Amino acid sequence: MRRYTKRNAGRTLIPAAASLGLAAAALAGCSSAPDTTPAAARPSAAHTSTAAATSTDTDTDTAAFAQLQSRYHAQLGVYAVDTGTGRTVAFQADQRFAFCSTVKALAAGELLRRETDAQLARTVAYSASDLVDYSPVTSLHVTGGMSLTAVMTAAIEVSDNTALNLMLDQLGGPAALQTALRALGDTTTDVDRTEPTVNSAVPGDVRDTGTARALAEDLRAFVLGDTLTPQRRALLTSWLRANTTGGPYIRAAVPAGWSVGDKTGNGDYGTRDDIAVLWPAHGAPIVIAVLSHRGTADASSDDGLIADATKLALQQLG
Repeated sequence: MRRYTKRNAGRTLIPAAASLGLAAAALAGCSSAPDTTPAAARPSAAHTSTAAATSTDTDTDTAAFAQLQSRYHAQLGVYAVDTGTGRTVAFQADQRFAFCSTVKALAAGELLRRETDAQLARTVAYSASDLVDYSPVTSLHVTGGMSLTAVMTAAIEVSDNTALNLMLDQLGGPAALQTALRALGDTTTDVDRTEPTVNSAVPGDVRDTGTARALAEDLRAFVLGDTLTPQRRALLTSWLRANTTGGPYIRAAVPAGWSVGDKTGNGDYGTRDDIAVLWPAHGAPIVIAVLSHRGTADASSDDGLIADATKLALQQLG
């Protein structure tokens, strides 16, 4: 088991003479000037500081969501907020679910908040023994390592699992990310383990769990709030919009002409999650989290559940 007693435990950061072209270009394209501001001096927005500070709950049709649970033999947690009107839809929004790979978006957000441009450009060195299951990008770069920006890109755009572990190492371990989320105003989410055990999703185990409400508000703070500088928000947003794993889920439910930035997650016990920011063709962004599990260890997830829950939430938002 990893012990996190200091930053970068078990990893080496060395200056990069060259990093992956796509990641370097993305960073350069979203930063008009180098960001050398110390992390402690950069703003950190609590959940209440984002747009539409006061929310007006809709009359959520809980029966419709309950019928959806019954049809898919699953448990659901749903939270959606229209950031323009403050209207919300919430169904079991404060019930805990394993967050699985959705946490990659939050880890990347915290690194973007904390690290300077120079730190993001430095190379993370790792070995073949650090690779875990499903690491399609990091497995190709064991010899030369990857820039921290490229690691974050891999974590979000293709959900590379080793990339999450490298990000958590840079932060100082799972507990450091949890501390950062507490500073955002999230008093709920528990971040405890790394890949692959973060996906174990055993019912009743609070480790590596959050709620639909908390995860949606965390994502909102990073993507739409003032937690990040405008350049860093744009970079995180570009990764979320370029995510390749979300096709059958929230993305499948939104109307034509909308833009989606999301991060998916899946785990044992039929767990399937998706958290997203939606940009309608007209109007303010909508932030949504849909979390689910099916309760038995060998259960498979059903892609249609997340899409149908999203459609229902958007219908009820109006």
